[in-house]
Amino acid sequence: MFKVEGKSVEQLNALCKGNMLEHLGIEFTEISSEFLKAKMPVDHRTKQPFGLLHGGASVVLAETLGSVAANLAVEDSNSEMAVGVEINANHLKSAREGFVYGECRPLRIGKNMHVYDIKIFNELGEMICASRLTVSIIRRK
Repeated sequence: MFKVEGKSVEQLNALCKGNMLEHLGIEFTEISSEFLKAKMPVDHRTKQPFGLLHGGASVVLAETLGSVAANLAVEDSNSEMAVGVEINANHLKSAREGFVYGECRPLRIGKNMHVYDIKIFNELGEMICASRLTVSIIRRK
């Protein structure tokens, strides 16, 4: 599914430098041909004013996982790239501190469109968010 040969968590984490991912503290933790995992702190950067993990931060983590996974799955990364076209998220439980952990798995990898299932868990292993991301595969210019 994902083309991970020659890819490492360190290489993926290099993608986080100088953008929203670095600002939110998102860090990739595990890569395989079947899934991609990352974590994000629950702190002043990711909480809403009432002290809970902001739902938008969960969506950023979900879309990050799905988009990176999709770009690992394209047939030819030199001429194609994946871009998000639709995301949904069900916020099932809240988090107030520590880290949340996301896991992304493909539901369908097609030639022009991919769909990914992303689940986010708290430190107790309880699912706090279930998300689905649809990406379109476009030609690089």
